[in-house]
Amino acid sequence: MTKTLEGKLVLVTGASRGIGAATALALGAAGAHVLLTARTEGGLEEVETKIHDAGGNATIAPLDLADSDGIDRLAQAIGGRWGRLDALLLNAAMLGDLMPVPHVPVAKFDQIMALNVGAPFRLIRAFDPLLRAADNGRVVALTSSLATAPRAYWGPYAASKAALEALVDTYGEEVRNTSRVRAAIVDPGRTRTKMRAQAYPGEDPQTVKPPEEVAEAIVKLLVEDFEPGARLKLGKAA
Repeated sequence: MTKTLEGKLVLVTGASRGIGAATALALGAAGAHVLLTARTEGGLEEVETKIHDAGGNATIAPLDLADSDGIDRLAQAIGGRWGRLDALLLNAAMLGDLMPVPHVPVAKFDQIMALNVGAPFRLIRAFDPLLRAADNGRVVALTSSLATAPRAYWGPYAASKAALEALVDTYGEEVRNTSRVRAAIVDPGRTRTKMRAQAYPGEDPQTVKPPEEVAEAIVKLLVEDFEPGARLKLGKAA
């Protein structure tokens, strides 16, 4: 792959598997220095090794995104070492069990909202100065068709993705006239991930696209750049 992102510094959340891992690998192949974060250190190390073996650059930062102080420390560390962040990929999310809204345990609802909405908020808040310090800071958030087309039993997850879209779009509107930072939303559609297997246990995984296709589209989006409020929808809805 051409080193079209040579010298760029990109932070990927949920980078230990699925779309996050595939995108991290694609970013590394495109020349970016990839900052990998997730709770699973072993998974991060595997992705880091693959990036290095392919001639790329990566740094792991194991982190539970429920730790707001940890997010702030990560931003301080990145700022102290590099002084900027070229792109932030908000990928980490959890599905939760599928059930009627009145049956969802309060603690589980709070957990889903904390990871799927609260963590992206804290990440944007912490990394805003570093995104502004970059030549063209970019934020890309992964969503779901359920954000705008709710489906029975998917309540907390759908609500979290709707809130995420509103949050990222609002941030994008706030920075579009005061900086060179831009934000975009990507709906990957049906993709072969552990989360999808959890939601559709009887589905043949070979009937849905691999995460590498989503990764390629995300890298292309960053390379070709995008206008404020950009939307990218891939393949069939979830």
